[in-house]
Amino acid sequence: QLQLVESGGGLVQAGGSLRLSCAASGSIFSINAMGWYRQAPGKQRELVATITSGGSTNYADSVKGRFTISRDNAKNTVYLQISSLKPEDTAVYYCNAEIVVRLNRNLEVWGQGTLVTVSS
Repeated sequence: QLQLVESGGGLVQAGGSLRLSCAASGSIFSINAMGWYRQAPGKQRELVATITSGGSTNYADSVKGRFTISRDNAKNTVYLQISSLKPEDTAVYYCNAEIVVRLNRNLEVWGQGTLVTVSS
């Protein structure tokens, strides 16, 4: 069974940093793009950052220069280093991955989410 398990969320003061991790497990042939999304209370889920299997990255304008996405392909893990946190970064952060389970069979998988709370 494919799953993504996030960790690293918590309560942090404004200006602080956190590192989120997301590990994929199950019957995995390879993983294409991986990414992080977030959903703040009362708002829609939004893209934070994505990274391809080759390491190309894309960021939401609101996090550029403060967040860094990276991945370890050998560990099927994606990371999100978040710094200079602001109260408006408070949200549940979700991991997402396009997992190749076999030739011509890709599945989009979501993690359960990890809560990041930034106090002012």
